[in-house]
Amino acid sequence: MNAVLPKVSSPKQVSGFSVEPFTDNARLQIVTLQCDVMQKFSELANEWPLQALEYKPFLRFAIADMLDELTANTLGEVLNTIMRNRDTGAFLLRYDMSANELDKQQRTELDIKLSTAVSHLIGVPNHDSMYGKFYARFTVENTDTSDSYLRQAHRRMELHNDGTYVNERTDFVLMQKLDEANMQGGDSLLLHVDEWQELDKFYRHPMAKQEILWGAPKSKNVSGKIQHPVFFEEDTQGKPHMLFIDQFAEPQNMAQGRYLYEMGASLEADPNFIRVPLPVGSMLVIQNHCWLHGRDKFVAHPELKRELLRQRGHFYL
Repeated sequence: MNAVLPKVSSPKQVSGFSVEPFTDNARLQIVTLQCDVMQKFSELANEWPLQALEYKPFLRFAIADMLDELTANTLGEVLNTIMRNRDTGAFLLRYDMSANELDKQQRTELDIKLSTAVSHLIGVPNHDSMYGKFYARFTVENTDTSDSYLRQAHRRMELHNDGTYVNERTDFVLMQKLDEANMQGGDSLLLHVDEWQELDKFYRHPMAKQEILWGAPKSKNVSGKIQHPVFFEEDTQGKPHMLFIDQFAEPQNMAQGRYLYEMGASLEADPNFIRVPLPVGSMLVIQNHCWLHGRDKFVAHPELKRELLRQRGHFYL
């Protein structure tokens, strides 16, 4: 890999957390909040019940500001440096805290508050129509009857970008594990666009800038369809941003169908993807247009269960 480490520069010394590159790919940064920061955050966050954060959007910014202050106002700067740098554009945030200090419900509420603080340090989450809030919670179990691969445990969910079927800009995706039981497998899968071996083949293809129709299954609670190319824009360096998911593309002719099929096959065959285990409470945050993400399959178990949280939105201007 030729990944470049982020320039984690700050006018102040970084305080209350550490940053280190992921072992298998230095683009992904591991951010670990120290125990004292999390304990103080937990205490202060009790001021606002979760429902208050759901009903009052300005409180989401307040809790983000509170977390930043606990790190001497260095966490937000570091996270934005990581996310705005194409050579990185992703971090896994975890924390040190005794699992015995809170019961299950308290821990879940704390994790949701933490993900809310983190997302609002880098941008503004979009309304998630599937769940009806600024975040979505959903479970993966051993059996599934849903209309998309999101909840299907025993197959690999292919590499994709989020936000293909909505009008809101989706610069970032936050994925947090809230709980799990009887789980084996199911690691997150990531592939940076610049490490996709056949990027040039598909980016230079005549279909690369052609409008494609995108829709969504009923479970997403999004009516209507939109059109946009897979390579819908270039960044400030002139490098491509992607919006692709194989499940929701609706090709209108043979040329579109062949292009999308071959692209999906190429992404799934690429060897440069990485597997990222996600401990309960931790969250993976990616620049949605530079990283494709998916999920490995789980080992079957009759009582398999995982609860996940998702936030996705746009960066601050």
